[in-house]
Formats: sequence, structure tokens, C-alpha cells
Amino acid sequence: MTNEDKLGVKVGADGLSEEDLCRLNLITRNLQEVLGLEKIMKQLASKKKIHVYWGTATTGKPHVGYFVPIRKIADFLSANLRVTILFADLHAFLDNLKSTWELLDNRVLYYEKVIKALLTALNVPLDQLHFVRGTSYQLTREYTSDVLRLCNIVTRRDALRAGAEVVKQVASPLLSGLLYPLLQALDEQYLKVDGQFGGIDQRKIFILAEEQLPKLKLGKRFHLMNPMVPGLQGSKMSSSEENSKIDLLDKADIVRTKIDGAICNRDSNENGVLAFYEHVLFPIISPKTTSVDGKNYDNYQDLFEEYNTGRISEAGLKETIKEFICKILEEVQNNCMNEEMLSLLEKGYSKNIFDDSLPYSANSATDDIILSETEDQRFREITCNAELVSGEIWLKRRIKENSVLHVVYMLAPKGRFHLGFKLQLLGNISLTIILADIDAFLDNEKCPWNVREARCDYYTVVLQQIFSLLDLKNVKIVRGSSYQLEPDYTLEMYQMASKVTRDEASILNGVTLGSLLLPLYFTIDHYRMNVDIVIMGEEMRPFSEFSEQVLIT
Repeated sequence: MTNEDKLGVKVGADGLSEEDLCRLNLITRNLQEVLGLEKIMKQLASKKKIHVYWGTATTGKPHVGYFVPIRKIADFLSANLRVTILFADLHAFLDNLKSTWELLDNRVLYYEKVIKALLTALNVPLDQLHFVRGTSYQLTREYTSDVLRLCNIVTRRDALRAGAEVVKQVASPLLSGLLYPLLQALDEQYLKVDGQFGGIDQRKIFILAEEQLPKLKLGKRFHLMNPMVPGLQGSKMSSSEENSKIDLLDKADIVRTKIDGAICNRDSNENGVLAFYEHVLFPIISPKTTSVDGKNYDNYQDLFEEYNTGRISEAGLKETIKEFICKILEEVQNNCMNEEMLSLLEKGYSKNIFDDSLPYSANSATDDIILSETEDQRFREITCNAELVSGEIWLKRRIKENSVLHVVYMLAPKGRFHLGFKLQLLGNISLTIILADIDAFLDNEKCPWNVREARCDYYTVVLQQIFSLLDLKNVKIVRGSSYQLEPDYTLEMYQMASKVTRDEASILNGVTLGSLLLPLYFTIDHYRMNVDIVIMGEEMRPFSEFSEQVLIT
């Protein structure tokens, strides 16, 4: 059955010409599933330039498993599609918090050169191929704003389900594992693509994108899915399992040894050698034939049946694939191996790692501080009618130093200003009022996104009138969104999300993913602002305890 028959599309359908149908065949052949076929057909008929993207995290080294998506990308380019390859360097940075940015910069360049060399070996034109780094836009204020908006409409359960096939499943997952599917969905908008391409293991992420992005008026794209190809040892091919994959820079003798040791059971869905014939060799050589055990084959099905019935030997099956892979890898290596590439390899895959601790530390001093009578009186004035949740020794030390205390009072603009927002008047302090609009939004959207500015304006006017009446001079009013959407802050939020689990962050009652982020913002605020005292209500105690725990781990 031809691909056209599988799709059920004929010339003239929906205005498709013969040329359009040929392009549609290139776009969809050998895929396991297509979501949004009608969109593709409509765009082909309108002669619109179609733009598709494929993303890969620059964690390990590209291996022969990359032949499968790259072969499909070659089809897209042959169909005159614009193709963007996204190097998810932010995801790679957060993967284990061990890679430096310098290492990842070199690794991205390595990926780009190897992929170009592989496509060149397949005789594919590269003029419609583009490369983008995730960090070129994923830390911007605009992108982070949309991430938070998306977090507030996606439930924790939906986020967990979306990443079920690509994120390691544990009883209480890291918050980063819940965030990744949302970022991948949002990439479609910021890369300005018409569709996304990936493995069938990405299907639930694609469904999330189709269901959730339109709710933010960010559009709905088509999605193209390749089958997953088993590795040489039967499991999913992975760059972290040395024996399951062949590196694109492996020498011929290493390639032959690895293939000789591959599991090659008959009548098995975990046969990596057969999978390579189906998804790489035959699509590349078509319409030509390949010789196995002295017999020519022009399609996978015949080869599959004859191997499973014993008419093809395991040795013969492996010998042909060895010759095929070695020939392509020789071309790839000839196209890219030079002194620059060796330098990228050395710098991108060195064992040098950096300290993965977050840029803060707890006020964990344990030696008691003896205060004078005057100092003790000030300490009691400061803590009068209030419970000191933590940091008593720190506060005593600051009083002993006669320091100007930095006091922060957080106001989440969740409603009308009222007299409950009163401030204890302290001498010798620097007071900062944070209008926590992002926090109020994440708290089950008690401050809707589109009214944050107006509500902060209202709170600011009321506060300034109060300060004027009380003749308070050393007071600063800061809006949370003025700094919480900045790249450095956002990166720290993602770093913390890569260390904190869902259960640890489950302080607020709520079902959305956004409510899990609020404890992170609370914690980051206080160490970034070098706070001595945080004034808060009893309801914020769990946040303070969370912050204390995170800062000492």
C-alpha cells in the first residue's frame, strides 16, 4: 500500500495538485502518526511556505539513532519545507546541573556540525535548514510570562501525564520534569512554526500543545511523529547507554564490533538491526535495492519476512547493515572531522563540571549572640507581638553590628487594600514593600494577569498616601514583575525547580502547576534581596519553612 493510499488523499482533493501530493508524500511517509493532516494539506494547496521544527537536548553525543529523525528532516527539506532544529541548551543545563555554559556552547556547535555533515552525506540541500538555541529566547520576559500563564491553566496531573514518556517517572517528580512539556509546547509559538516533528514518545506533549496553546490564543499546530527505534541491545537507543548505540564518530572496527554484539532475535519488536533497515536503510536507498545473503531486496517487508522464517542468516543481516553504516559514517567524518571539531569535542565533552549549588546559602550560624541591655531592648521591640519563625541568631548578630536592617513586607495584590496591611514601625531600618503580583497570579489567579498593572498602581497610590501621613522616608515600593521575569531570576527559578519535588512544593491548595511555583518565587525573593527580616502573616509560615529547608540543602 502506498503512502497516498494510507492517507486516503488523491489529486484534486482540497485543491491539491500532483506536485502538492508528491510533497505531502515526502512530508508524511514512514511516520507513525500525523496530527493535523488537514492543516498540512491546506497549507500545501495555498502554496504557503511550511515551517516545521525538531528539538534535541544537547546532553550526550549524537549517535546513529539520529539517522531516523535526520532522515525524516531530509524528507522535509526535499519537500521544500523550512526546517528549524532547536538545540535545547537550557534543558541540557538543567538536566543534571553539572554542565557549564562554556561546555554547552561548544557542544551546540558540535551538534550543528555533525548534523550538517550527516545531511550532506545524504545529499540533502541545506539552504532551508536553520539552527536555534533555546537560550536565545527561553529566558526572555515575554517567554517567561507565557510560561507562567500556561502554568496557571495546566493542571499538575496534565503536566505529569504529558511528560510520562520522556521524563523518568517517580513517586514525586522534580518540578522541572513537570515544566519541560510546557516549555516544549510554547517553543512552537516562539519559533513561529506551523508544526512540530518528534518521536512517538512526544505524543502526549503534542496533545498538550494542541489543547492548551489555543486557550492563550497562541494557535494550534500540526504534529508529525516518528516511531521509536530500539538500540542494539533491544531497549530505546540512548546516548547514555554505551552498548546500545553507535557514535557518529566511531571508527569502522568499533561499529562492526557493536553490531556483531547486537541482539537480533527473530519475531521481536526489540530488534534494533531490523529497525534500522526499516527506518533508515530502505528510506535512504529507495528506489534502489540492497543485497543481503546474496539476494536483492527493495522493501523492508520482504526482508523482514525472510529473516523471521530463517531464509536470511543473522550474520548476513548484520553484514549488510555494517557496510551501510560504515560507508555513511565515513562520509560524515570526512565532512566534519578537522582541528576545529577536535577542539569542540575536547571542550564540549570534558569532565570539568561546576559547583551545582544554587547561588545562596542559609543563615545557619549556631553560636549564640550575647546582646547588651540596649541591644536586647531593640531585639524585643522588633519582635514584639510577633513570632520569630527562624533566623534569631542572624537577627541578633545584625543588631550587635548596629546595622541598618533590611525589612521586606510582601503584599500580594489579591483584592482591595484594607487596614490589615498595617506595618510595624521600626527604627533604623530600610523597608521594602514588594507588590507581589506574580505571586498573587500564581496563587490560583487571585490577581488575573491582565489586571496586575492596574492593581499594583492602586496599591502604590494607597501606600504612598499612608507613608506620607506617617512621614516615612526610607521606604521603597517594588513590583515583583519588575524583576521576577528577568533572565537571571528565571534561570534561578528553573535551577531550583530542578532540585525541588512536586510534594515538597505542594503548599498551596490548588490543582494547577503554577501554584507549585509560588514557594520558589518566595524563596528566591528573600535571598536575592539580602533580607534581614521578612514580615508576613501566619498563613505564610509553610513558605518560610520551605525556604529555610531549601536554603540548607
